[in-house]
Amino acid sequence: MTLQNLTKEVSIMVSSKINSRAKGATGERELAHILRTQGHTEARRGQQYCGANGDADVVGVKGIHIECKRQEKVYDERWMKQAEADAKQGEIPVVIYRRNHEKWKLLIRQDIADIIWQTLTEEQKEKVLNTL
Repeated sequence: MTLQNLTKEVSIMVSSKINSRAKGATGERELAHILRTQGHTEARRGQQYCGANGDADVVGVKGIHIECKRQEKVYDERWMKQAEADAKQGEIPVVIYRRNHEKWKLLIRQDIADIIWQTLTEEQKEKVLNTL
């Protein structure tokens, strides 16, 4: 491999990392906007700068620690472990992610989902089921 080819390869790798970071930041802003339109008026992108400080990606939804992922490859176990490790006492860890041209999806522990479902009224359950 020539020095020129190596330089091109490194340049592509760095550019890909920057594009990935930008895509993630755009996804965080998009999700915060959606949450604000749904009544979570304080939702905004978290203040992470290096991605390793343990802050939620999207903040302002009381009692919820949100990890936001905007990528094609899904690493649900890894993402959920990160959310659980970073969530503060009293916060429910969730991962909200989206692939290109798809709707946002939510990852949450089954036991928490069961509790949430049980607290819904029959009318609310019907509304949820009608969105499927």
